[in-house]
Amino acid sequence: MDMSRLLESVKKHEGYRNKVYLDSLGKRTVGVGHLCVEDFWEDGKEYEEKFLLTILEHDLKSAIKSAERLCSDCPDLDDLAKEIIVEMVFQLGKTGVSKFRNMWKALKQTPPQYDVAATEMLDSRWASQTPGRAKEMSDHMRSLA
Repeated sequence: MDMSRLLESVKKHEGYRNKVYLDSLGKRTVGVGHLCVEDFWEDGKEYEEKFLLTILEHDLKSAIKSAERLCSDCPDLDDLAKEIIVEMVFQLGKTGVSKFRNMWKALKQTPPQYDVAATEMLDSRWASQTPGRAKEMSDHMRSLA
């Protein structure tokens, strides 16, 4: 997995804000797409970039672990496909990404059916909520076919 490419993609799609804001679904978020589930986040307060990037690193490690579990039945996946799954987990969580049943069915094939997986990525509520991101990530998946 190319960590710098993954990090760049996540930063591009999530953006960066040093104050708590509401994301596209109205959820409190800070830094690079960190959902404010902890109690200590204060509205209006500016947080240090170093602190927020540490949070990002933790969130990415968590997403990677979850993605690895999801991909355990897909031994032939290209690294770029794994990065796409990690970024999807970063945004949607492990449970959300696990619901892409037809995408997973395509990725478990030998060889993986990246074209079908890309199409299935777009057949989702995720694609309607974040169409630009979903299209770009789907295009990357399709490029592996």
